This record gives sequence, structure tokens and C-alpha cells, in this order.
Amino acid sequence: MNVFSKLFRRKKQEEEEVVGGMQDFMTLIRVYYQASMAASLGITNLGFLPDMAVFKRTLKVPTQNNKLGVAEKSRCKKMLVQMYDMTEDFFKEIDGSIKKNCKNVNDVRNYLFMFQGFSNDLMMLIGNLMQWKFRVPSFMKKMLRAMTEKTVHDVLTRNEWKDDSVRKTSLNVRRYQQILGYSEKWMVEYAFRIIMMAKKEKQPKEEV
Repeated sequence: MNVFSKLFRRKKQEEEEVVGGMQDFMTLIRVYYQASMAASLGITNLGFLPDMAVFKRTLKVPTQNNKLGVAEKSRCKKMLVQMYDMTEDFFKEIDGSIKKNCKNVNDVRNYLFMFQGFSNDLMMLIGNLMQWKFRVPSFMKKMLRAMTEKTVHDVLTRNEWKDDSVRKTSLNVRRYQQILGYSEKWMVEYAFRIIMMAKKEKQPKEEV
């Protein structure tokens, strides 16, 4: 059984999902956030960090210098870079956002709640606005990247929308962005990785 099957306790029917796909990516993202928070805030209770706890126990990551989060963060970052080609700036912005918004343990829950709302609204908007563009073949990565950049830029700057729900959601994304402190470049990288994985996982299986 591969490491991700162990990490996510997948059932047999679920193991057909793409290893290194969207589910794995989002789980590793949660692990990185929790590890960064643990290292930054000195959290010592593993029960407060459920995804990082599973990650740590499954991969047998030793605690570094009696401080939770340090070794786990490094290991998780390495996996995200190797599997998804995430950039150094991507992680720096996450760490900076956590440092800015999480002054103590009580801020953690609210921060994670905001990030979830930010992520959900951003990807819902991109899915709505790009629509047919998702049919562009995955091998045309440069074109898809450019389309993603334009869509994210429109979400952050455009004020006139035909659909009022799109206008309201774009305003929500801007509020989240202002509070969390993520750059347009970070949003593009995050969204583009998810788009590419979504396209890959939707490909029909070849018939034998």
C-alpha cells in the first residue's frame, strides 16, 4: 500500500483515484498550514493538529528539537515541491499570512475558517468564469496558465459583472485576500495547480 493510501486511510474503491491528485494536494496543504502554525505558535497538542498528526505518525517524522511543526513542515514542503512543483514564494506567503493573522492559538480556528472560505469562493468563481476554457487540453499548460492569470486578475480588479452573484463572490474573495494577505501571484499558482489536477482526474479511463 502506498504512502497516500496509508495517510488518507482510503478504501479499496477509492484507491483508483490519481495518486498525487487533488485529494492528496489538499491534504498536504492542510498539513503544511498546521505544521507552520505549530512551529510559529509553539503548539504542543497534536490533537489540535489532526492532519499533521496523521502525517507525522504515518511517515514517522521525528520531532525536531522538541518543537512540533518544524520537521513536519520541512517534510511536507519537500513533498509539495517534488510532486506539484510548488515554488518557494508559495510557502513564504503562507508563512507570512499565518504570522500576520495568528498571534496565539485562539486565532488558528478563525484563520483556517477564513482560508477555507477564501479557497472555496476563489475556485467556485474560477470554475464559473473559465467554463469552456477547461476543455483546453492539459498539454497546453502555458495557455491554461495565462487564462488562469487573467481570470484571477479579473476577480481582483473587475467591478462590472452581468451576474450579481459573481460580483458578490468576487468582493468576498477580495475581502479574504486583504485580510489573509495573499498576492495575486500566489492565488494564480494555487488555482492553476488545482485546475490541472481537476482536468487530469476527469479524463475518462481507456477501454481495454
